[in-house]
Amino acid sequence: MEPRQSGNKGVTGISGLRGPRSVMPVIKPKNLKETLNRLWSYFRSEKKLLFIVFLLILISSGLGLLVPYFIGKAIDTMYLGKMAVNFKGLGIIIGILTVVYIMDSLMSFLQDWIMAGISQRIVFNLRETLFAKLQNLPISFFDVHTHGEIMSRLSNDIDNVSTTISQSTVQLMSSAINILGSFIMMLILSRILTIASMVTIPMVLLMTRNVAKRTKVLFKEQQSILGNLNGHIEESISGIQVVKAFNNEDKVIEKFHDINSGLCEVGIKAQIWSGYIMPLMNVINNIGFGVVAVLGGILAVKDMITVGVIASFLSYSRQFSRPLNELANTFNTIQSGLAGAERVFEILDEEEEIEDLKDARELENVKGEVVFNKVTFGYNPDFPILEHISFKVEAGSNIALVGPTGAGKTTIVNLLTRFYEITEGEILIDGKDIREYSRDSLRKCFGMVLQDTYLFSGTVKENIRYGRLEASDEEIERAATMARADEFIKKMPKGYDTVLGEGGLNLSQGERQLLAISRAILANPSILILDEATSSVDTRTEFKIQEAMVKLMKNRTTFIIAHRLSTIKDADIIMVIDGGKIVESGSHNELMIKRGAYYRLYKSQFMNVIIEN
Repeated sequence: MEPRQSGNKGVTGISGLRGPRSVMPVIKPKNLKETLNRLWSYFRSEKKLLFIVFLLILISSGLGLLVPYFIGKAIDTMYLGKMAVNFKGLGIIIGILTVVYIMDSLMSFLQDWIMAGISQRIVFNLRETLFAKLQNLPISFFDVHTHGEIMSRLSNDIDNVSTTISQSTVQLMSSAINILGSFIMMLILSRILTIASMVTIPMVLLMTRNVAKRTKVLFKEQQSILGNLNGHIEESISGIQVVKAFNNEDKVIEKFHDINSGLCEVGIKAQIWSGYIMPLMNVINNIGFGVVAVLGGILAVKDMITVGVIASFLSYSRQFSRPLNELANTFNTIQSGLAGAERVFEILDEEEEIEDLKDARELENVKGEVVFNKVTFGYNPDFPILEHISFKVEAGSNIALVGPTGAGKTTIVNLLTRFYEITEGEILIDGKDIREYSRDSLRKCFGMVLQDTYLFSGTVKENIRYGRLEASDEEIERAATMARADEFIKKMPKGYDTVLGEGGLNLSQGERQLLAISRAILANPSILILDEATSSVDTRTEFKIQEAMVKLMKNRTTFIIAHRLSTIKDADIIMVIDGGKIVESGSHNELMIKRGAYYRLYKSQFMNVIIEN
């Protein structure tokens, strides 16, 4: 019996912060031994079941090793010279073979059944570990990795690992046992024939080693290009309106063609190189088979062995080489799985957000006083965005941040929420450095309404509840009413139970903003951040949003980032940021009297309005 075969160029970060985005380069292969060791760490929780699978494979392989032996005996029951047959002995052998085949089928079914559960649980744990890791990575990680690339590692790479585990684990164990068992039986039957059959082993090892070097690099490159392709697809679909608006369909298609062609080219090379193995293995095995057959015939003529022994030995010789053929057949699966595992482990090795201090306190009963004391920060330490920023915001007051694009306005609030860590200085809330608080409790005190509001796939109710997951339906409706969102929600087909598409694209920009404000009201934050919350809506909708935000800002420390200066005239403090520094601050009237940077910004905007009208 033969052994069976196993079955975008830039990214808008949170709060609209622009950060660099790079396309993932082709990653050089890492240490294979290290990858295997790390994969084994996921197998450890399944050690008992793996041991049972090993026993089943051992029994199955043992039964398989009996078959050639009894086939040889069956042949020897036929006395070719006397033209006679020992039917009694032949019947016993056939009975034994029948039992062996039935037992082998049962063992094979059991090991496949158990192994299916093992492989799925391992992949389940690996995928959960990776997804949990993504939640703990800093925002800076997502600034330099495309969404498609990350999705590729969560889906394609882990699927490759899954395929490798489910198809190759049993194959590897079975092959090892069959190779060792067949070799022992070959020695028992004939040492001369065994030595003769071993002449092909160095050829097999040399060929496999040379092909493995090339295919490993090619399969790793294939996975990397596939990640780039997924990234391009994700960006093209997410920005389809922009693509169409600028008539760039042909350019997007051309770029897709270039990446896809690269993937095709690498894939062809990988498959060709891995495809070399089977034909070459067949040639080498047939050479060995021929040598054994010729030498066996010579020995049989000299009455040194029987025809039955030759038949058994040829079967064992085939069983000895068959596992090598099967491993070669699954070689591309193994290589692809290991390449996928390396890419998954690369993310698992990424540095997470800085851990909270061991004695970190919980931020509770927040008054809302905020102090920046000589704060310096830069995404690249050599090019600081903010330099020695210092200011104080009294609890419950409104502070507006204005200035040209890229001045550092959004960076200030990103540092306040610890999305990024400051390079120098300190940020205080209620007199304590924010690094002394736990990150979870710190972020719970903030509510954010951004220019680009993100809504999740789900009902209106679920999207508002995202602000406070334990909120009741009554609290959700009360928050929506305060935000002036209740009016349009009730006009929807199923009201609060209406299902929104991904990103809420079936709503207008103003409606999405009102839902975001409802979410912030429900969260009941101590400190509110409004980042260009009305910059992309019409005047009538802006008026509704302004009404909702007045209610939301009441008795809360509020940071307002705005380019429309008419919307922040009533702020307690207006700070003009330029070149990473505070160039002036004060109330609207005070800054207008100074006739400085704010005055020039306001007048230029006012003049633009007159010209437009």
